[in-house]
Amino acid sequence: MDYSATEMMTVAAARALTSDDVCFVGIGAPSAACNLARLTHAPGVTLIYESGTIGTEPTVLPLSIGDGELCETALTTVSVPEMFRYWLQGGRITIGFLGGAQMDRFGNLNTTIVGDYRKPKVRLPGGGGAPEIAVHAQRIFITMKQSPRGFVPKIDFFTSFGFGTGGSDRTDRGIITRGPTRLMTDLAVWAPEPETKELQVVSLHPGVTREAMAASVGWEILYADQVDETPPPTVQELEILRDLHARTKAAHEGKR
Repeated sequence: MDYSATEMMTVAAARALTSDDVCFVGIGAPSAACNLARLTHAPGVTLIYESGTIGTEPTVLPLSIGDGELCETALTTVSVPEMFRYWLQGGRITIGFLGGAQMDRFGNLNTTIVGDYRKPKVRLPGGGGAPEIAVHAQRIFITMKQSPRGFVPKIDFFTSFGFGTGGSDRTDRGIITRGPTRLMTDLAVWAPEPETKELQVVSLHPGVTREAMAASVGWEILYADQVDETPPPTVQELEILRDLHARTKAAHEGKR
């Protein structure tokens, strides 16, 4: 079956999850990936959304963290302070999914402004719970489409901390969690180099060239010693993902 680059990114992100994971899920691509994992190889994965819904199993993808679908299908719903203090800061979240408008080679994310802070070119939605997720979730997965505007040498604002300036910068600041351990994009899968913590390419999606990679990133890309080819989506993965998106579209158009 033919598939899009976005579908490849979603499938790659879903495959990184297991039934043992407790995931703090973001809206959009992370939500699609987490629910695809739940509906395929990781039925035991626990999905937690920022509004306080725990163990939610939505039949359609939510429009926001306040979508009633999340509460209706959750095992339980707790207050936002309890969600952050007990679950997140308590170290009970194994995976936090994040994205951003800008990211640098050390996995630092910007969702606040583009340009000068006092006179920005673009004012973005802000951090929400992302800064807390970035430092308190045991591991961070990032999903973003590659582009020179998004993958920049220096982000305009530190919203969510990755590895800072690299090396031991994260641990030197007293952050004991592992930080960004996987970056899934529409072109490749990345992971931090063990010593420098610079994100390096470990897998290229089928048909993606290094020339295409270079044109989509604002720094000189680091490649792992062994770069694999990402296995393409299976028929089952595509059918389940597309059915999920079709149900979501119908529900949001009032055709449920």
